[in-house]
Amino acid sequence: MKKLILIFAFLTVNITANAQAKVLTSVNEAGDVATFELDCTSKFQTLAKGLRYNITRHEFRGPEMKNTYRLLLVMDGFYSNTLNNTMSISAVLSDGTVLVAKKTIEEDGYFDGACTLKIKDPKALLEKNINKVIIHADKDVVYTLSEQNKAVFKKNLSNIINAK
Repeated sequence: MKKLILIFAFLTVNITANAQAKVLTSVNEAGDVATFELDCTSKFQTLAKGLRYNITRHEFRGPEMKNTYRLLLVMDGFYSNTLNNTMSISAVLSDGTVLVAKKTIEEDGYFDGACTLKIKDPKALLEKNINKVIIHADKDVVYTLSEQNKAVFKKNLSNIINAK
């Protein structure tokens, strides 16, 4: 019985470790902006079924040493004809806070299924969980996150914050 529990624990840790993406680093030609992002060359990370993501940090060198963080959300197969020229995407956190981004609809009136949310305080986001993502289109589409995906997201966000 103990062996079975140890094997199960090892497999769980191994799966979680493999689910994390490595961080890619690049610097622009002038050398004043560094970019840290998850490696999505083979596939995007999964936040919920049908919802994938990438996290990017831009580090601006200079007197301010300012960092900006962005969360790119990609909805699989999501293509909506909306009546408005903008639509909103909301991320609902565990404490009830709602992060909202407005997406300008393409000239043809269709939403292409990708949106970027600005993360103003990434360290605060590490302390909270994203419980669900809501796309406000023709009808509200709700993506609910699993506990495993929340944990992988937090680890990936932590890796982006700490990348050098």
